[in-house]
Amino acid sequence: MLYGTLWAILVLFKLPHLTCNMRCPDSCLCNSNGNVDCVGDNITDIPKQLPLQTYRLQLNETNMHILNEQSLANRTLLLRFLLTHSQLHTIHPRAFHVAPQLKSVKLSCNNLSALSAQVFSPLTTLQQLSLDGNQLKTIAPDMFEGLVWLQQLDLSSNSLSSLASDVFDGLTNLTFLHLGMNSIKKFPPTIFHGLTNLRQLIIYYNKLEVLDAGMFDDLVNLVELKIHFNKITSLPPQVFWSLRNLEQLTLSSNQLQAIPEKSFYNMPKLSTLTISNNPLLSLPDQLMGHMPDIIELYLYYTNLTAVPGNLFANMSGLQRINLHFNNKLRELPSDLFCCVPKLMKLSLKSNNLHYLHPQLFSNNIFLGLEHVLAINLMNNHLKTLPGNIFLSNTVLGALTLSGNPWNCVCSIRGIAKWIRDNERVVRDRDRVICDSPVNRLHQTVGSLSDELFNVCDATRIRSRYFSTQEPTTHIMSTSRQTSALASTTTPPTTISTTIQLAPQQIPRYSQTWNLRFMGVILRYGKIMKYLISYNQVIQYVTLSQAKPILPLVCS
Repeated sequence: MLYGTLWAILVLFKLPHLTCNMRCPDSCLCNSNGNVDCVGDNITDIPKQLPLQTYRLQLNETNMHILNEQSLANRTLLLRFLLTHSQLHTIHPRAFHVAPQLKSVKLSCNNLSALSAQVFSPLTTLQQLSLDGNQLKTIAPDMFEGLVWLQQLDLSSNSLSSLASDVFDGLTNLTFLHLGMNSIKKFPPTIFHGLTNLRQLIIYYNKLEVLDAGMFDDLVNLVELKIHFNKITSLPPQVFWSLRNLEQLTLSSNQLQAIPEKSFYNMPKLSTLTISNNPLLSLPDQLMGHMPDIIELYLYYTNLTAVPGNLFANMSGLQRINLHFNNKLRELPSDLFCCVPKLMKLSLKSNNLHYLHPQLFSNNIFLGLEHVLAINLMNNHLKTLPGNIFLSNTVLGALTLSGNPWNCVCSIRGIAKWIRDNERVVRDRDRVICDSPVNRLHQTVGSLSDELFNVCDATRIRSRYFSTQEPTTHIMSTSRQTSALASTTTPPTTISTTIQLAPQQIPRYSQTWNLRFMGVILRYGKIMKYLISYNQVIQYVTLSQAKPILPLVCS
């Protein structure tokens, strides 16, 4: 008897599961967890025969035009209703009166152009409402009245041009609000007041021209604010100061030519700041407040010609700096990267940098940036770099230098050797090309051997030898062939040089000298140095007139 009773209970317990699968409509897929997904343009209304335990119903790509008064009737267990990518253009004013238990309603990507006032008001426990991707032009001021538990509201990708100042009143539990991709030109100053629990506010891709002072004052728990791709020309002072918990702020692709002083103060939790693609002409010296948690900064496509030396001073946690595509940025302050010890990626590509300030080298701008993994200097106007500039970057794994007019003379020697020694680091080494002089045109900088620059050493020695502290007269020799002495070892070479002689060594009757000598002879990569001495006689030097013997000789 007991065994029979237990069996009967087991059959009854399994019965809903069995009938669930048996009653699934042809155009739908039903599972034992209560999920039902229906797809097809043969669906013109909510199927009548649905499993009794359906708690989530999604209708996609259907031919439904109207959600009528009884479409959701007798669905007492239904909590999540999704009707997306369909032809829906009308919702009956009482359509949700028969399903007040709904927690989530998603009506994305339909043809809704208007909604009745308070059409959602019966849904007193609603948490998520998505109306994105429709053609809504207006929202009634009392549209969301009574939705005190609403947490997520998506009105993006519609045709909204304005909103009433009290449209979000009462939504004190709202954490996500998406108003992006509309045509809104201006928000009422108090529209976000009362949304003290809001964490994400997205208002990008609108036509905003101004932000009113104080409009964000109540958003004390906001974490993410996206305002990019608008037409904002100016910012009110301190407009972001109440956002003490903000972590991400994007202001890119607006029309900002200037940013008020101290705009980004009181934001200690900020981790990502994007102010790129604005026609910025300058930045104030006091712009960034204490931001120890910031990781990324995007500042590109601007009209900046310079940046403040302390721009990153309060950003000790910076790991990635994107300071590129600023085609008017000619120089960088010597201490710009002084205070970013955690920096891992630095992009300076496609700026207008002709050189790096001399103090960058003496202070070693990259010294202390021991965590930098990648540096991008491509597509600037750099002609040379010191050979020791990257020596402290012991973990550097990717460096790009191409697209610069490298001048492959003596000053390139150090960086050329560094490139040879770090071929795996210079990712574009085959495109780091000499732009001058002519005899090295199109050679790669890394292919220049150290022996090619030995003449630079001889030139420095000769330059030091002829220098004097006494008053001097400069005598330029004419260009002539080398002496017979030189001709025995090298082909004739034409040399033009300037030497310095003390006045008493120059005859009063002659100011023009013809000097024939060989300063440096290169053969098989070896240097033979013939330096002019002041205490011996050279037989290869003649005066242009009286031709006395000058007391100089090669030794």
